Amino acid sequence: MTSTDGNPTATIPLASRTGRWIIAGTILGSGVAFLDGSVVNVALPAIGRDTGGGFAVLQWVLDAYLLTLSALLLLGGALGDRYGRRRVFQIGLVVFTLASLGCGLAPSGELLIVARLLQGVGGALLVPGSLALINSTIRSEDRGRAVGTWAGLTGVSSALGPFIGGWLVDAASWRWVFFINVPLAALALHVTARHVPETRSGRPGSPDLAGAATITLGLAGAIYALIELPARGWNPVTIGALAIGVAGLVAFPLLEHRGRNPILPLNLFASRQFTGANLTTFTVYAALSGALFLLSLQLQQTLGYSALRAGVATLPITVIMLLISGRMGALAQRTGPRLPMTIGPFGCAAGLALLTWAEPGSTYLTGVLPGVLVFGLGLSVTVAPLTSAVLASVTADRAGVASGVNNAISRLAGLVAVAVLPLVAGMTGPGDTVADGFGFAMLVSAGACALGGVLSWCTVGGRRLAVEPMPLPGVQQACQDPCTCTDAHR
Repeated sequence: MTSTDGNPTATIPLASRTGRWIIAGTILGSGVAFLDGSVVNVALPAIGRDTGGGFAVLQWVLDAYLLTLSALLLLGGALGDRYGRRRVFQIGLVVFTLASLGCGLAPSGELLIVARLLQGVGGALLVPGSLALINSTIRSEDRGRAVGTWAGLTGVSSALGPFIGGWLVDAASWRWVFFINVPLAALALHVTARHVPETRSGRPGSPDLAGAATITLGLAGAIYALIELPARGWNPVTIGALAIGVAGLVAFPLLEHRGRNPILPLNLFASRQFTGANLTTFTVYAALSGALFLLSLQLQQTLGYSALRAGVATLPITVIMLLISGRMGALAQRTGPRLPMTIGPFGCAAGLALLTWAEPGSTYLTGVLPGVLVFGLGLSVTVAPLTSAVLASVTADRAGVASGVNNAISRLAGLVAVAVLPLVAGMTGPGDTVADGFGFAMLVSAGACALGGVLSWCTVGGRRLAVEPMPLPGVQQACQDPCTCTDAHR
């Protein structure tokens, strides 16, 4: 079956054999990407010891992946709509698998970073494709349950990531953190090739390749300058990279404003609530990504945790998210998103402030667990109402692209935080250690979360939301019948 309608006819029952294979293939594919997103942090100290290169290499191991993923995520959804969602999903799986193999075999930090860049390209193709395939093939009456199954099982992969990563590092090598992707992605490729039908939207016009190239170049130049400036200083390379980055970031909105098929429709930001909710997304997810990056290093390099113990230490955050975030979404439907989106970020801020206790001489129960629990509760209160606020700020026919923009912004926040937070905390100079600026970095992250709460109160409406299911993150206007989903797995 290949559908090329603007709104593909989705007729496959979830309980059918084909329906079960579709769910299995999409969960395997997206689960690999979500697993990779939570498994690498705990491997960073081992990577640093093995490859050398100092703190900047560890930043690049995370940011190389986030750079191409965040810059190309919306383009990936658009390519799937035009050229076939299954085809683009499979290409993403192949690229991601080969890049994972390259990461595991990389003999140096530089080659590992190159492989991570390619891994992000693969992720940008497969992440939006997984949910787009469900939306365009499973019949509407089963779609909410299908996406709920997808969300739950991919959430399990995220939750298990730190534990699996820590165990692999301690039992074998950090390289197995990447090798584990290979059989899972290969199985997903086999399942989708044999059992998942092709769909596409058939919309006219070419994808916005110029916009994608411009934002990628802009982000790459700016992030390179931020990461390398402390070690290299203001030399011609860093100055040139910064100039290229600024030029790309300035040119991008101009191209999007004039483009016929922009990957980022700027008129979405005419909505005060859409703009405010995405600013809150940026501040909260920047704090989350930057804090967890440094916390993993602090636990292992300063407090002497093994990789496994460090992975288990942050597991309560994901468990709390899985248990509570759905209930918070239901509550926001009744109360409106403003109150939980204000309270939640302030709860996150309190949790990050408590993590300043994670210093030499503290135990897990006194120095780490209180902050992890409070932060997890705050994040659980924030995430689902935030998604609802984004979707309520646009018309139904734009829900897919709005959710995709919000998803991309959350990943962009992580990209910026990993580059900027260590610089602000003063821990990137020669001889500096994570311990030198960890407490201040947690307070800066707490301030970012609190700012998110203020932004929510000032920009997000307090009215009750219509009880509608949520659409698919990362899908370019393909979701005409929104589906139930949360952004807890971003």
